[in-house]
Amino acid sequence: MRPLGFYRFILCMLPVVHFLLHVGLGMGRVAPDLLAVGLLLLAREVRTGTAAGIGFFLGLTEDAFSLLAFGANALACTLLGVVGSRSRELFVGESLLFLVSYLLLGTWLRAALHWVVAGDDVRRDAVRTLVIEGPIDAGYAALVGVLLLVVTGAWRREPST
Repeated sequence: MRPLGFYRFILCMLPVVHFLLHVGLGMGRVAPDLLAVGLLLLAREVRTGTAAGIGFFLGLTEDAFSLLAFGANALACTLLGVVGSRSRELFVGESLLFLVSYLLLGTWLRAALHWVVAGDDVRRDAVRTLVIEGPIDAGYAALVGVLLLVVTGAWRREPST
């Protein structure tokens, strides 16, 4: 199990840094999706209901800054929390390859769920959003997430018992 301080860092600092980069500094898509990274990392360690609740809270917080697609992030993050939590039962261990693919697919899934749920007024072209920008943004977020785990020393090579 990872140290408790790591969970506090993820739960408190990643959303703050996410909103500071996206909203405060106005970086928008240039900044990585730290909400999805934090949610995915937490979801593997907590119960499914807790992961869904954290996802709902983080998504609702991000929806507070959305004018047209209110609720889309809340639903996407809630479902991502559930899927991330259930992945613990399917995949044991945390190799570097697994972490990269888990964060990449999870972040892309969040973008895809948001695209599906958002209204027609907010939606951009599907190919551009899901095939071109989605994987690039997900790769960027996965890289930042893995670097976060390595730098903080929270990445463990062996499966937890």
